[in-house]
Amino acid sequence: MKTTALHRWPRSAKAAIELQKRLAPQVQVRPVSRDVRIVAGMDVAFSPAGTQVVAGAVVFDLSMGQPVEQRVVRVPCRFPYVPGLLSFRELPGLLAVIRKLQCEPEVFLCDAQGLAHPRRMGLACHLGLWLQRPTVGCAKSRLCGEFTEPGGARGSAAPLWLDGAQVGVVLRTRENVKPLFVSPGHLCDRESARWLTLRATTRYRLPEPTRLAHQLVTRARTGPRCD
Repeated sequence: MKTTALHRWPRSAKAAIELQKRLAPQVQVRPVSRDVRIVAGMDVAFSPAGTQVVAGAVVFDLSMGQPVEQRVVRVPCRFPYVPGLLSFRELPGLLAVIRKLQCEPEVFLCDAQGLAHPRRMGLACHLGLWLQRPTVGCAKSRLCGEFTEPGGARGSAAPLWLDGAQVGVVLRTRENVKPLFVSPGHLCDRESARWLTLRATTRYRLPEPTRLAHQLVTRARTGPRCD
């Protein structure tokens, strides 16, 4: 799959924050077609020494309920860990693995934040701008914002608020299991992010494509080079 260059990669936190502020107004919120079938789950791990990003993509057919392609790559890690700036650390690896895909997913599900970010520019938003494809942030924990606990049933959801605006939902994907923090990335809205996450979730807490991507990079992080 081809990607186009959106920007050069900053080397400092200050420059990265300024870039986020410039990019945030480009993020578009819109519904995703209910006919979506092919989605990609994305996740990242790091080599034991922390010097390499191990990025994985699992392309999943929602109609068949099974993966149709998976790829994993390693690239050098060139940005430090800074909360709120994870896309600058992880996105070069994710873009590298996406370029290896033979399939062209309709939607990308990320184990990361979307609009639920202090500058409305989580990794899912950033990735969506690079790809110009719909993206969804399906995070296991809260980065920012306020919420009340959703009901215990699968599908129960509560608004996630930030600075007086709703940026996502806190979504229960399994009965009486910790919820996910789901927010739109690019070319997606809150309702689309919610139903896409539920549609992609089967027996486990996480959407199946991102769960499989997590397993893929966990296995690969201590293995030989895979790109």
